[in-house]
Amino acid sequence: PQRERWRQRRRRGMQAPRTARERLLRDGQVVLLELAPVDPRSLMQGDYMALDYALARELTQAGVGNVDAPPRPNVDGYAILALDGNGVARFVREQPAATPRETGQIALEFRRRGLTATIASNAWFFAEGTAAQYEPARYGELRVSEGGQALLTGLRDAGFRPLPAPSPLPAAQ
Repeated sequence: PQRERWRQRRRRGMQAPRTARERLLRDGQVVLLELAPVDPRSLMQGDYMALDYALARELTQAGVGNVDAPPRPNVDGYAILALDGNGVARFVREQPAATPRETGQIALEFRRRGLTATIASNAWFFAEGTAAQYEPARYGELRVSEGGQALLTGLRDAGFRPLPAPSPLPAAQ
């Protein structure tokens, strides 16, 4: 009986991250981040588009700060954002916690390692031979939780139209 309870707890623990991501996909607020994509090839993982968010560049610049002051490396924090009428995020400030923030503002978790800030995922994977359909990407579509956690869920073009979702890759045999 003790061993079975341990197994059940362990199974629930392994399901928790998936459940949290599913909840974020279902309930998270849609936020669009302006991006500057690059299109490298990954020999190990197939085709992908590396994403460079304009917001990450702003956070990197904020981390560098005054050239006379020492840089602030290895700082995790929250970018406080305001959304425009199209749902595009504009940087307001950075702070160490998701709150306080004004009504209508969103907190987005980020990591700064060295002087580089990263947000959510910085890559969009797709099936080989389908890169052309993602070239018009101008925005990354994220789902953001109340606590600032984010998942990249899609890409959008300059007219804010969603680009096609990648086709699932065939199962390995």
